Order: sequence, then C-alpha cells, then structure tokens
Amino acid sequence: MARIIGGITSSHIPAVGNAIANGLTQEPYWKRFFDGYKPAQAWLEQHKPDIAIVVYNDHGLNFFLDKVPTFALGCADRYDNADEGWALKPVAPFQGNTPFSWHIAEKLVDQEFDICTCQEMKVDHGFVNPIRALWGTHEVWPITTIPLAVNTVQHPVPSALRCFKLGQALRNAVESYEEDLKVVVLGTGGMSHQLQGERAGLINREFDTRFLDNLSRDPEALTRISHLEYLRETGSEGIEMVMWLIMRGALDDSVKERYRFYHVPASNTALGHIILENTR
Repeated sequence: MARIIGGITSSHIPAVGNAIANGLTQEPYWKRFFDGYKPAQAWLEQHKPDIAIVVYNDHGLNFFLDKVPTFALGCADRYDNADEGWALKPVAPFQGNTPFSWHIAEKLVDQEFDICTCQEMKVDHGFVNPIRALWGTHEVWPITTIPLAVNTVQHPVPSALRCFKLGQALRNAVESYEEDLKVVVLGTGGMSHQLQGERAGLINREFDTRFLDNLSRDPEALTRISHLEYLRETGSEGIEMVMWLIMRGALDDSVKERYRFYHVPASNTALGHIILENTR
C-alpha cells in the first residue's frame, strides 16, 4: 500500500524563484537561505519518495477573490507553471498521478471533506519554489506531484483544527491506496510575515519558534490558535501556517524531527523549514 514517509515545511517566498533564475543563490544575501536546504536535499535523496503532495495557497492563477474554494485538489496528469508578473521563464511542467489523485479525492469525500477537484490546474510560486529549493531545477522533474490548494487569502479561511483534520483524512486516503508508493507531504507558506500596511516587515521569532516546537511534539496545541491570534502575532500573511497543520495531520501521532532551519530576513519573511519523519 501507499505510505507517507514524512513531511517537510518550507516558506514559498516569491523572490526565491528570482534568485534561482538569475543565479543569485550564492550571493551573500541568499547563500545561507539555500545552504539551509542541503540537509533536506540529502534526506530526499536517501529516502527517494515517489510522490510529493504539496499543500500551498494559490495566488490568483486558478482562483481569484470572486471564486475561492476552501480546499482544491489537483487531479490532472500535468501541472504547468505560469508567469505571475515577474517576467520569469516558467519552469518545466510537473507530472501528476491522476489515478492516485482521484483516489484521494474520493476517500476525502468519504470522510466528509467535500473537496474541489481540478482536472486542469496551473501552479505558482507557492507550489514551485519549495520544490525548486528541495529538488533543484530540472527539465524532467524527479518527483511526481499532487497540488492541494488551501484558501488562506479570502475570508473565511479554514481553521487550524479543520486543516489538521484534513491532514488526518489525507493520511487515511493515502494508506488505503493499494499501489506501493512512498509519499512525502510538503506544508508550504509562512512563517511570520506581513508585506503591507503599518506592520509591514513584522517578524515574530518567539511565536515561530514555539510553533516549530509544537509542530513535532504537540500539534494539537496549534489547532487551538485562532485566526485573530495568527493575525496579531504573525502578520497578515502568517495565517499560511495553517497549511503546515495539514502536513502534520497527515503524519503519525509520534514523529522524529530530523532537521530544523529558521532564517530571517528572507524578503521580509521568516523562513521556517523542518523535516518530520514517520518512524513506523
């Protein structure tokens, strides 16, 4: 059967794509950022997952403020990257696994998650940049992907608890698939950051550190954080961290933290990066 081997979190800072495209990864501003991903690259090389389920938020490529599903699952055989106004060359398309996607969709509905299914889906920096940081850039990607888009933009957004429960349902769905596949779940976005307004540039290292601590040892404590607390403590974009709880819910109750990296500043965003491994 399919099984989830672990989860990885990664901020999806838009400027990362620009740094990669323009050969800036070893410049002083970016070097520590990209060096921080090397242990995760080694972990992925060691464990060689077949599929990455990428939990991210769409930034207007598929959904805009007039139509935003709470949760949307990619059910296509490929996912194309598109220009978001940065004038960057789109990367190579990502290969999907349509039978696996439809299996997940069906099993999520069976567990009372009425998810939006997308037979055509473009992917933006929220999806692409974590993959490029973890696997590099390829003409043919070494990993099959399934996008899981979460609304963290338009009110009302899903609660932390709802996201955690979706992760648990996702685990059940994966483990009921008969093919022998190794799956890694990526939780993207965050950590604390605000890109506009009077609090632009807000970083809350204390909150972020506590969040990372609890992600591995007490995730249910994180499900009790309200939207208002996220907004107050982590800025207007910090709510993206609810997507990490989907990743965490998909893992076993007890996990091993293999690596952690926290770095600021990275384009006015606190980078949070952690590897959690299932041990059974």
